[in-house]
Amino acid sequence: MADQIVRIGIVGFGTIGSGVAKLIVENADSIAARAGLRLELACVVDTDTTSERPVKLPDGILTDDLNRLLNDDTIKIGVETVGGTDIAKDIQLKMLEAGKDVVTANKALLAEHGNELYRAAHKNGRCIAFEASCAGGIPIVSAIRTGLTANNINAMYGIVNGTCNYILSNMTSKNEDFCEALAQAQEKGYAEADPTLDISGGDSAHKLAILGSIAFGCEIALEDIFVEGIEGISKDDIRYGTEMGYCLKLLAIGQKDAHNRISLRVHPCFIARENSLARVEGPFNAVSIFGSAVGQVMYYGRGAGMMPTASAVVADIIDVALGNSATTFRQLNLRPRNETAPFIEKIDNIVSRFYIRIMCRDKPGVIAQWSKVLADNQISISGAIQHEDTGPDNTVPVVIATHPTMQKNITVALEGMERLDVIGGKPVCIRIVDIPEDKD
Repeated sequence: MADQIVRIGIVGFGTIGSGVAKLIVENADSIAARAGLRLELACVVDTDTTSERPVKLPDGILTDDLNRLLNDDTIKIGVETVGGTDIAKDIQLKMLEAGKDVVTANKALLAEHGNELYRAAHKNGRCIAFEASCAGGIPIVSAIRTGLTANNINAMYGIVNGTCNYILSNMTSKNEDFCEALAQAQEKGYAEADPTLDISGGDSAHKLAILGSIAFGCEIALEDIFVEGIEGISKDDIRYGTEMGYCLKLLAIGQKDAHNRISLRVHPCFIARENSLARVEGPFNAVSIFGSAVGQVMYYGRGAGMMPTASAVVADIIDVALGNSATTFRQLNLRPRNETAPFIEKIDNIVSRFYIRIMCRDKPGVIAQWSKVLADNQISISGAIQHEDTGPDNTVPVVIATHPTMQKNITVALEGMERLDVIGGKPVCIRIVDIPEDKD
């Protein structure tokens, strides 16, 4: 029996678009053998039709005319790899209105306008597949939407930005400062020339918005997510944390409590050195999920790059072509935003342990002063260490670890400590996150 032929149109012929085209053109036979259908590249649309790419397209495939895709009824699937939000949103809406199913890796677009796009897809009887939007080649979206359907997901902890993980890994293992580690990441191609979206935590927040919405079944807006980046991280704090048995990671965290209150946050945090996520090094990603039935499961792999992301895009194309994505997408019934918002927990109410570093004047009575500020804010100390390093104005670093307390108490305490004349500069505060391990 002849293979079913599925014609594909790609919009965007940059890094990801080139990778997708390369897989479709070069792996058509092996894909057909495994999937029972043959992917055929009908057109690739891009404003640049002259630059060299790492794939040779058949003659007549590359065009700068989007209507060639929109008006061709034989093209059933449109792949958007343009990136950005405004233009990409317009392209996706046009493809849906033209009767095309959409495949995308555009995390920023889905995080900011996903709810609108999902509604447009439902209205037009189409589906949107977005496996590649969150963790490159890791099949985390399908894992949550299908593999863990029988579970109530209680929590997820994710390293979902390879740039930040590479930087923090180098700062930890090589004692590099932030700027040096960032330069290394840029030299190796793990960081953009302008790395702001990555190091600010914005990229991780986009991914958490998508994963959180499908894990907890509700519409989530970016403003629901507390975001703090790694720009201010010092190698000294990483070293002190290591001495205390911790490893520093930028985590995207989603949690739901017994009262169905949801907390969503992205920030650097110390985690136990023996935790599975602590062993995720370099540009790799990993997501640890806790389900009511399955317990803890962890997904690990390359979270970015041309071919890992293209692999996820092509997997989505096949899933759409087989009809699986349409069935799954029809069940994507998210609780409306107006019903969700009251259940989003504010960061001030989050309970955590905290690492605090203060630069203290080396004189009698200092401990009594800063410990009183903590006690006045109902913060209990689990340990404190004074290091021998010397800072400006004859100050020495004191590292404090607290017992669990509310964020708003820590915020007030830090302000009070900064006002003490025995402390120089602004205190450093990093959350300590106790991730449970599902062990026998």
